[in-house]
Amino acid sequence: MKFPKSVVDAALRQNGGGAPRRVLGVDASLRSTGLGVVEADAGGMKYVDAKCVRNKPALRLSECLVNLKNATEEYVREHRPDEAAFEGIFFCKNARTSLILGHARGVIMAVCAAAGIPVYEYPPTRVKQATTGGGAAAKGQTQAMMMGMLNLPELPQEDAADALAIAVTRIHETSGFTTNPAKEI
Repeated sequence: MKFPKSVVDAALRQNGGGAPRRVLGVDASLRSTGLGVVEADAGGMKYVDAKCVRNKPALRLSECLVNLKNATEEYVREHRPDEAAFEGIFFCKNARTSLILGHARGVIMAVCAAAGIPVYEYPPTRVKQATTGGGAAAKGQTQAMMMGMLNLPELPQEDAADALAIAVTRIHETSGFTTNPAKEI
């Protein structure tokens, strides 16, 4: 996707020059976490990679968290992101579900922090607005938009598409597309 020169210039100033900037997007969950890296430079945005980290239902919570930690550490080492962006926790009716999601997010955030990667958080509606134009977009719509925006040959897996959308939101925001920037967490 090509951006107007003024937007690209703003992104480059944010990044301290013309070096490409890699953003890790994270759609955290215990059983199926999406990770995606998008790179922004003077030429626009470019897909780097996306994957889904899966944990088998038979694994205990502690084993799942270790798997998430190890997979995220390996992914960060391989792709060397400059920043990370997470989707905020949406309203959960079940307190246990919220607690488990918090564990998964915490492990991944700790990996990023230990690697010196600043972490930002975006509400789900903001991610949908930035990438699909509407705050209540369906997962299929997010997949299709990521395929189009990042010139992917096929639809990405749902959680990987959400991770890419979160990374794209961070790039859009730091390129001057918002008046209410996210704070580092």
